[in-house]
Amino acid sequence: MKINLEWLGKHLGSDPIRGAHALKERSYRKRGVFMFGTCWSACVHGIEGAIIRVEVDLSNGLPMISIVGLPDSSIRESAERVRAAIKNCGFDYPLKRITINLAPADVRKEGSSFDLAIAAGILMTSGQIPARIAEGSVFIGELALDGEIRPVPGVLSMVHAAKSAGLTTVFVPSANAGEARLIDGVEVVTVDHLSDLTGGNKGTGQSAGEAPLPLGFRAGTPKGQSVRQEDEDYADILGQHGAKRALTIAAAGMHNIILIGPPGSGKTMLIRRLPSIMPPLTDEEALEVTKIYSTAGLLSERGALVRKRPFRSPHHTISPNGLVGGGGVPKPGEISLAHRGVLFLDELPEFSRNVLEVLRQPLEDAKVTISRARTSLTFPASFMLAASMNPCPCGYRGHNDAHRSCTCNPNRIAGYRSRLSGPLLDRIDLHVEVPRLNLHEAYRADGGNTPKSSGKRQLNSECMLAAVLQAKARQAKRYAGSGIRCNSELSGRALRAYCKLDSATSAMIADACESMGLSVRAHDRIVKIARTIADLEGSDRIEGEHVAEALQYRSLDKPVTTVV
Repeated sequence: MKINLEWLGKHLGSDPIRGAHALKERSYRKRGVFMFGTCWSACVHGIEGAIIRVEVDLSNGLPMISIVGLPDSSIRESAERVRAAIKNCGFDYPLKRITINLAPADVRKEGSSFDLAIAAGILMTSGQIPARIAEGSVFIGELALDGEIRPVPGVLSMVHAAKSAGLTTVFVPSANAGEARLIDGVEVVTVDHLSDLTGGNKGTGQSAGEAPLPLGFRAGTPKGQSVRQEDEDYADILGQHGAKRALTIAAAGMHNIILIGPPGSGKTMLIRRLPSIMPPLTDEEALEVTKIYSTAGLLSERGALVRKRPFRSPHHTISPNGLVGGGGVPKPGEISLAHRGVLFLDELPEFSRNVLEVLRQPLEDAKVTISRARTSLTFPASFMLAASMNPCPCGYRGHNDAHRSCTCNPNRIAGYRSRLSGPLLDRIDLHVEVPRLNLHEAYRADGGNTPKSSGKRQLNSECMLAAVLQAKARQAKRYAGSGIRCNSELSGRALRAYCKLDSATSAMIADACESMGLSVRAHDRIVKIARTIADLEGSDRIEGEHVAEALQYRSLDKPVTTVV
């Protein structure tokens, strides 16, 4: 073969090694192969998605891969997963110095969702798959060593962030496809294996008839569907009409409630049926809740929004981090998992005081901010606190029975109740006493647990839910455009604007608060309860009778006295 020395000298220049590298790169570019490429991926910060730009550079040097941009250990380990997956799928792993930059470089990234994007970036930059596949696309997924693409948590938040950033296509594992399709306006491409990217066709994996549907009309979650479980109905509970009335008020205004009564009075049964009288989540609320459960990896049905109000009931041995969230990389706790639903704390005084005190700020702010050395994240925490407790340590204070009587003295009772601090009790709107049930009276009142045509009918979830929905409709109309969802969210100027009282009613509340030693916060909560009672009665104004009923629900503000 004849060598053109003049041509070589012209292209290699004075530095033959550098000139040879430049010649090789020009040869790559003629074939459409570039030494630098970019694509998009995503991760989760808190419960919100964050779009990350994955930049890939191939350069001459010792074969190695370096990932920069504040990655955590799981991302740094992805280098080995990507190397093995590329090799085992029949691709050529570039024997070059590979630099991966995750931008913005000043934001910490965690999780295994970048594996697919890193592998796609390397394959595109080395010319093994078409570069057009990355145009407007986000790659999300974890790689197995054989190239299989595994699901990751938080896909709903990531796809929502991709849509907000103007990206039009997402590549996700098949197991996450249903979750991703909950977001309208984004094409979802399912990939089960790294080799599926070779076609460069964004339509690959999109099954016919699986286009995103409007949020209110998801398959399996029709708009307005009932969330009541047929096996848990308030009709199962004999009597306790006062407690049922208080729970109806709590559900209608999303007010915090605590039930106080002896063992076996039905406190737990009453609270566990709260979801049966709460309306379904709205589309906006359902998206918020589904994001939280997607991030936590707790979605039972990936292809549908969460429509039932969450109901969380942690054990009393839970830690503060378990309740509010935490960890090296903060994750949502029980109060965030109960967002837009109910957090039930059974036997409230048995919880550690440290655990209970961390509830104070979230109950006021409806959110919790967790700060760590590496990051600070805010999680939503707008929930109804429902709790139960005994009236005293032995549980039988006020129990008029010759066989069982209270053995606690006032000091012991005061010590038992002191486990609940005043500031925490101040944030609980309804303190409801649940008396021991007299079965003879209950059967006479309820007609042997069968509704009668006359007299008091047995309250069931259906009629209680109807009252709640009526009150909710009045609130929605009143607060339209204000951003307020329910009466419990009123405060400051909004409280004065929507809960106007006449002089006589104002004087009634002021006198009661003065005699009971209640705080201004407790005063405002009484007003909000009265507003909810008025809504249940179909009244536009807060009347004296509404305030009088609201004042009855403050039993724990009464001083402890000796019971003979």
